[in-house]
Amino acid sequence: MKTIRVMTIFGTRPEAIKMAPLVRALDSRPGIESLCCVTAQHREMLDSVLEIFHLRPDYDLDIMEPRQTLSTITSKCLLGVEKVLQEARPDLVLVHGDTSTTFAGALAAFYQQVPVGHVEAGLRTLDKYSPFPEEMNRTLVGDIADLHFCPTPANRQNLEREGIGDGVFVTGNTVIDAMATTVDKDFSFSTPLLNELDYTGHKIVLVTCHRRENYGEPMANIMTALRRLVEEYPEVELVYPVHLSPVVQEAAKRYLSGHPRIHLIAPLDVQEMHNLMARCYLVMTDSGGLQEEAPALGKPVLVLRRETERPEAVRAGTVKLAGTEEEAVFSLGARLIEDEAAYREMAHAVNPYGDGHACRRIVDAIEWKFGLREERPEEFRA
Repeated sequence: MKTIRVMTIFGTRPEAIKMAPLVRALDSRPGIESLCCVTAQHREMLDSVLEIFHLRPDYDLDIMEPRQTLSTITSKCLLGVEKVLQEARPDLVLVHGDTSTTFAGALAAFYQQVPVGHVEAGLRTLDKYSPFPEEMNRTLVGDIADLHFCPTPANRQNLEREGIGDGVFVTGNTVIDAMATTVDKDFSFSTPLLNELDYTGHKIVLVTCHRRENYGEPMANIMTALRRLVEEYPEVELVYPVHLSPVVQEAAKRYLSGHPRIHLIAPLDVQEMHNLMARCYLVMTDSGGLQEEAPALGKPVLVLRRETERPEAVRAGTVKLAGTEEEAVFSLGARLIEDEAAYREMAHAVNPYGDGHACRRIVDAIEWKFGLREERPEEFRA
């Protein structure tokens, strides 16, 4: 039987969450030899995901360094992946999304003339500086890739507008697959505070805020609004796993510390984050992934950004854009705290991002492209 060698490359926690179930799916197919390379662009946060999903990378570049820049990340990834590809000689490289690892991994594969598959392809804001550098990373990878695995039909349409029509598959998002492993109704948190919170009597608001484009005044506006929400509504309790970035740490301490119902905690591993999300009342975030994950758990999301590359969620009603102005963030948060009908409308909207079978569709598509299956695989329809 013909065997194809497929290498997954990722380096950050969000990539790992979404690629881990795909690695498992690749491992399960007899016609595929699955290899895994991590760059460790994020070391600690990446390792926690690898442990939860019981993944052992075949290659670990371990590139992370203190106060690393986009240039150092990209150059170290490019050189490191080049050596790995020369040794492993895969038939296909899979990268995910929009990180510096994604771009450098795809570019290294292109230089070695190895075909590239882009998981979570076709997301666009059409502003190359927002999110920065993610929008340009995913656009450049779209030009390099041979296979494009789009979460939604709208993502496929974005690629078609750019002249990309071949090798495109609508699969759903692999993060929904991941949550089948991570969410547990009997879960016990390793952080004692999270076991002690009153999830039924209080309205627990889960916050993440770390995007580079929010550094400075936007982050100050967001955090001021968050503090106002807690001060205005005694039933609200805010939990903020603070990103390790020194800029984010300093801002969170300045604007949010010292209030008994604001909990600034260390970053959570994927299992703790997903289970906290399953128990919270509302998610307020500038993250991309949480816009897909929270609706799968019936949680409304306010996006702390000026635009989103996930407009399907806005159209479906699971997500609202809050922007980065203090009054807008406060007002939208206040409405969901006060107005039960508005809350239910978002909580009960249908998540457009998948049914938990994205990984199977991706692997089916790979097998079809390499001649291991006769029929083109089915596509995801929300």
